[in-house]
Amino acid sequence: MNEARTAPVGKAALPGPLPAGVTRAGEGTVWNVLGHTYWLKANSENAFVFETLDPPGTFVPPHIHPTQDEFIRVLEGTFDLYLDGVWTQAGPGDLVCMPKGLVHAYYNRGTVVARALFWVTPGRRLKELFDALHDLADLEEVVRRSAACEVEFLPPDSVPGA
Repeated sequence: MNEARTAPVGKAALPGPLPAGVTRAGEGTVWNVLGHTYWLKANSENAFVFETLDPPGTFVPPHIHPTQDEFIRVLEGTFDLYLDGVWTQAGPGDLVCMPKGLVHAYYNRGTVVARALFWVTPGRRLKELFDALHDLADLEEVVRRSAACEVEFLPPDSVPGA
């Protein structure tokens, strides 16, 4: 298994075309990002795909992808979602669509692990970002590195009920 490395943000080239093939369960890059486990499934100029394991109590705070659409296919568990000012839930089999520019966040407020498949289009610099966030605990640095890769986090108090 390839372990992610902490890379300086801004040094990697954008991904190329999608390679053909099968990404086997347990193969490829694995990242630990603020308590979540992410597995890289595909990375190309047109899409970035990763699977998540989200323990109870984990969340990704409100943020915006100004250049990318994002989707979540919930596999197990339930997510509480903040989508453009509205709270909702998604469970197994549900598909969440988050167009570029939409403020969104997700939380596992349940008592069981949640799993999901995420994909973002176009892929842009998300692999570079996840490489740079792997095992990073400094939240201010997470926000700084994310902004350098086109993911903009909002202030924590900007979302009611978060």
